[in-house]
Amino acid sequence: MTKVIIQKTKSGDYKSFTCSGHAGYAEEGEDIICAAISVLVINTVNCLDELLHEKIRVEADEKEGGYLSCTFLQKPGDKAAFLIDCMIYGLKSVREEYGKKYLQYVIKEV
Repeated sequence: MTKVIIQKTKSGDYKSFTCSGHAGYAEEGEDIICAAISVLVINTVNCLDELLHEKIRVEADEKEGGYLSCTFLQKPGDKAAFLIDCMIYGLKSVREEYGKKYLQYVIKEV
């Protein structure tokens, strides 16, 4: 199962998000759910960095179960929040289409 944890501050600002694990829908390299999740998460990180120039710290490890973490180093702007909202919407759509046993996501207040 892939797990995505999105952290927000008490004031409602996004703080970080992490994605870990493999969906387990199909063999590695054939797993369309894992591919969809990866596209959503990696595209969000790339847009935050390249298009919005947000101050972020990114950590990734593809070998150990698939892991990506993105942490905001300062309060994100409105466009950054919108991108993360879009990522969450995409994750929700994947989970609704394929089921909860492949993808879990949670939004936590920190």
